[in-house]
Amino acid sequence: MSQPDPGERGAVLPRRGGASSPADPPVTADQARLVARLLDGLDQVPDAAWRVAVDAAGIGAFDWDLVDGRLRWDDRLLELFGLDHRTFAGTIEAFSACVHPEDRDRVSAALARAVDECGEYEAEYRVVLPTGEERWITARGRALPGPDGGAVRLLGAAHDSTSVRGEESRVARVLESMPTAFYQLDRQWRFSYLNAEAERLLGRRREELVGGSVWELFPATVGTAFEEHYRRAVRSGEPVAFEAYYPAPLDGWYEIRGWPSPDGLAVYFVDVSARRRAQSDVDRATARAGLVASVTEALTDTLDITEAVQRLPRLVTPVMADWCIITLLREPAPSSARTRRGVTVEGAPEVDVDPGWRENLRDAGYWHHDPALRRAVDDYATTRLTALADSAPLARAVAEQRPVLHRTDATEALLAALAPGPAYDAIQVLRPRSGAFVPLRARGHVVGLLSAFRGPERGAFGEDDVTVLTDIGNRAGIAIDNARMFGRQRELAETLQRSMLTEPPQPDDLQVAVRYAPAAHSAQVGGDWYDAFVQDDGAMVVVIGDVVGHDVDAAAAMGQLRSLLRGIAAHTGDGPAVVLAGVDRVVEALAVDTMATALVARFEEIPEDRRAGVTRLRWSNAGHLDPVVVAPDGTVSVLAPSERHTLIGVVPDQERTDDVVDLPRGSTVLFYTDGLVERRGEALDRGIDRLVRELTGLVADGLPLDEVCDGLLERLVPEGAEDDVALLAVHLGPRTDPATGPSGA
Repeated sequence: MSQPDPGERGAVLPRRGGASSPADPPVTADQARLVARLLDGLDQVPDAAWRVAVDAAGIGAFDWDLVDGRLRWDDRLLELFGLDHRTFAGTIEAFSACVHPEDRDRVSAALARAVDECGEYEAEYRVVLPTGEERWITARGRALPGPDGGAVRLLGAAHDSTSVRGEESRVARVLESMPTAFYQLDRQWRFSYLNAEAERLLGRRREELVGGSVWELFPATVGTAFEEHYRRAVRSGEPVAFEAYYPAPLDGWYEIRGWPSPDGLAVYFVDVSARRRAQSDVDRATARAGLVASVTEALTDTLDITEAVQRLPRLVTPVMADWCIITLLREPAPSSARTRRGVTVEGAPEVDVDPGWRENLRDAGYWHHDPALRRAVDDYATTRLTALADSAPLARAVAEQRPVLHRTDATEALLAALAPGPAYDAIQVLRPRSGAFVPLRARGHVVGLLSAFRGPERGAFGEDDVTVLTDIGNRAGIAIDNARMFGRQRELAETLQRSMLTEPPQPDDLQVAVRYAPAAHSAQVGGDWYDAFVQDDGAMVVVIGDVVGHDVDAAAAMGQLRSLLRGIAAHTGDGPAVVLAGVDRVVEALAVDTMATALVARFEEIPEDRRAGVTRLRWSNAGHLDPVVVAPDGTVSVLAPSERHTLIGVVPDQERTDDVVDLPRGSTVLFYTDGLVERRGEALDRGIDRLVRELTGLVADGLPLDEVCDGLLERLVPEGAEDDVALLAVHLGPRTDPATGPSGA
């Protein structure tokens, strides 16, 4: 007999052994045991125990004979459907009529599949009772084969799942209404459920996702933190929590919590992109504020313009740019009426550019945060000015005196403005995506430009970036302008200082060398001085001195003391002690409010000294450092006085005395100020020992006097010295006799 079409019959329903009509034979014990196995997996259940369990669980049984089409239900199943043996027709069509219209097709398809495959049947559906009440039924069954292998019978059981379904519905309603996205993955990593918020965040409807693999539907999770944490949770049985980024089309950051269970993995997640952006904005603002502060500190810490422009690119990268170049204007350009507000962006109309704009520019500093690309930046920065056309962004920034911004086409704009050559080739290597060209302003004029570039891996420059770069540019411009003013003031001060420190005379038998080194960190004239002149009797007088203080007042006092001392010595022809005592009295008389150290020395000879080949050195020391003597054999020693006297301007009527020593021809005497030997935090004796040691080495090398003086300054005066240095050296050379020529050591 052919089997009835399941689609025509509708759906399968249960029946249970017990009271029955003669037309409806009861379900057999074997059939009942089969139903029990279907429901709870028991292989052998005693009949009495089975009935007790079934009654307690409210389970009803059904038996659908696929040969004659009869559908038999037991009393419990009839009760579940609100029917009895009189009101139930015993056909598949009668069952289908009880199923809720929205569930009918789904249940019919499940029955047809079980019959066609001679396999298991499972369904959950709503039924409409005669009273109109709805009830949820969960049914399971199995098709039994006949002699030919085809299904001839379908046995099963069903129970009321309304209460369970109600709990599930409440849970589902909670999941659907909560603002947190949720989805469930089964043991095969397939979506089994997701709520409305998950649909919204994932951008896909649940019909598209349920039953699909998370790895296939969202391939960007593979090999990332998503897969790593999901698999670890399932493997370990421990919950996980993490944040991760998913690229486009989601393009967002998510905070994720996963709880493993026997059914798979439950995942709760929220979109934290806004929070991450806000935090990123805060971090970026903090970094930029720190950058501005660092620029201010670094640039105000130096008055060396070269050092300033070399520091700036290293500060700007990589916080604001991947690489940048600092360009200086040789002659600052005052702001003019053509200067416009705002920012010139890509595509803006071109402006007229002065053809001579290149001549006023010098690329003075540049840097790339990637060491591998620094050579390319060097090639570009050292060759670009001569290769750039008048349409170049840099030329527009110079002409308009306002920032020029190329957000996304920097490479194209630069290549279009470059002639073939090293600069063009360098841009092909660097490939900047975005570029900003910002003037460096100070006191109403432009002193330079900052060219900043970002590669394709970073976001393009925006208006806020230009604001920060402009702030940096203004601070840098002031620092550069300060350095330039300092340079001019220092040059002026040094010129003034040197104008007061005249060249010494050079007698035939003496060689005099002088040096003056101004302090590195002061633009004002110092108080150190030297002097040398010849008195009427032919004796050479040398002076070394240091006025207390390092300002214009000290320089003025130095000029006064130098003139007083020179005038008194030249007029009286007296020795050093008498000259210094005269200066003391004049300083008091003229109310010269200053103090100074000074050492006056007189190189003199009498006939006996000439015959002995020596020169007499007479000196008096007013609180100054002791001179150093180099003997003809290279021995270096400090020439200490027998009595030490105070500074000029301290005790007006003090008695001063001379010390005298005979020096053999070939000796050298060195006079110096404290800037040569003093160091902060170090005893003066150590500095003098260092001087003796270095002087000994220079003399041993056989260097001439001028080179000895240069060597001392180079070795003993540190870079960035805080004090100026005056140095005077006298070498007793061979005596010249008109009759016999040079003689002596």
